[in-house]
Amino acid sequence: MDAFTIIYVLTSFLILFTCWSLITSKNSKKLPPGPPKLPIIGNIHQLEKQTPHRRLRDLARKYGPIMHLQLGQVSTVVISTPQLAHEILKIQDLSFLDRPTATTSQIFYYNATNIAFSSYGNYWRQIKKIATLELLSVKKVRSFFHIREEELNHAFKFLDSSSETTINFRDLTIKTVSNIVSRAALGDVSKEREYLVDCAYAQLRTFNAFHLFNYYPSLSFFNVISGKKAKWMKMHMEVDVILEDILKEHRSRPRSIHDHEDLLDVLLRVKDSGDLDFPITDDNIKSIVLEMLTAGTSSSSMTIEWAFSEMMRNPKIMKKAQSEVRSIVKGNTITEANIQSMHYMKLVVKETMRLHGVPILLPRLNPVDCVVNGYDIPAKTRVLINSWACATDPGSWENPDSFIPERFENSSISYAGFDFEFLPFGAGRRMCPGMNFGLGTVEYVIANLLYHYDWKLPNGVKPQDVDMREITGISTLPINPLQIVPISISERN
Repeated sequence: MDAFTIIYVLTSFLILFTCWSLITSKNSKKLPPGPPKLPIIGNIHQLEKQTPHRRLRDLARKYGPIMHLQLGQVSTVVISTPQLAHEILKIQDLSFLDRPTATTSQIFYYNATNIAFSSYGNYWRQIKKIATLELLSVKKVRSFFHIREEELNHAFKFLDSSSETTINFRDLTIKTVSNIVSRAALGDVSKEREYLVDCAYAQLRTFNAFHLFNYYPSLSFFNVISGKKAKWMKMHMEVDVILEDILKEHRSRPRSIHDHEDLLDVLLRVKDSGDLDFPITDDNIKSIVLEMLTAGTSSSSMTIEWAFSEMMRNPKIMKKAQSEVRSIVKGNTITEANIQSMHYMKLVVKETMRLHGVPILLPRLNPVDCVVNGYDIPAKTRVLINSWACATDPGSWENPDSFIPERFENSSISYAGFDFEFLPFGAGRRMCPGMNFGLGTVEYVIANLLYHYDWKLPNGVKPQDVDMREITGISTLPINPLQIVPISISERN
């Protein structure tokens, strides 16, 4: 089928679909307000691909904190204030616990059986409980301290050899964080661990990419015609082969009670215990491990890069954070107790996550009709929480677009999902269970980099020249990787 024929068939179908939609639409529904819609495409043309959260906030300030968009065939409601986020994520949480179905999540995550994308029900409740109590508890996260310490020592070797020269800070943070996450998830037994992480990142980029057919579910067969589905299946099979080998390695190696359990060990132990109400399969385990590799690495490395971008842009904040860290640490090793005493460094991390956290929470879906703020939300509507808009809401924050760590001084606002103006890990039943692991990694890496090194911008670059423009996928990143110069100041054993 040539390109002209595909375009002709697609256009004809869309015209027929639009006519059918107009004929069968229920005019009695009181939908939330929103911008005018064009035939066929609806409001797709009003999205901004690079920073959609900013465009959606601008539209919300014109049309209201609850706003309806028609994105192709997909009816979408966007929530943009803490008050309405509280309504969706807390008061009516049970009505908005499902996830939309996507071809990529079905393929890559073994029929969407990971924590983030699986449908709400008994299976999801069970794996969320396993993640909370077994995989990512505070005790379990602390058991990985030796991994974080060893990987930071590897980073130190690179930085010492690069002292006084410009480095790509993003490359450093991604490598360090991905090594921490992959060792915690898989241990050291896999010879193909690095390649697996690369494959997982390639899969993650497919979620970030713009796929027209995400907005036209009835045309998903074009994923087959275009060859995209075949490409995704090939990527999945390559990852599956590696994960199968890793499972075999874990099952075959001798273990003692003194061995550190990685996350895959935990999942296999729970699976084989016979104590589960709903038995899990090897495919379920692989989907959860893959999720740990992608979500754990991308969000943490992004936060570290943004924190240093903000501190390089604000030298007084850098100096204050660095002075605190160096006044607390005695010797060459930073301990968990040291981290807990670094009050201002923690404020820097919190402010970074307010301004540069996940901009739009994973979409939700209501299985039945609902009413929110006096507006009808028909069943199967896609609901987006613009968490960045909540975190920059002028009714909740003073100077909301400015980086001011001190705003959290003596503040009760926490990461726990109770404060809807600050949702870096979401809230409610589908809140991210990886909060302890992510914060543990981010704070430890930042504290060590502040303690052992001074940092400066390359010659000729002034603080105000640091490029803070962003590009958005699941998370946001600086549009250009941060380029900075490390200066080694301490001796290590």
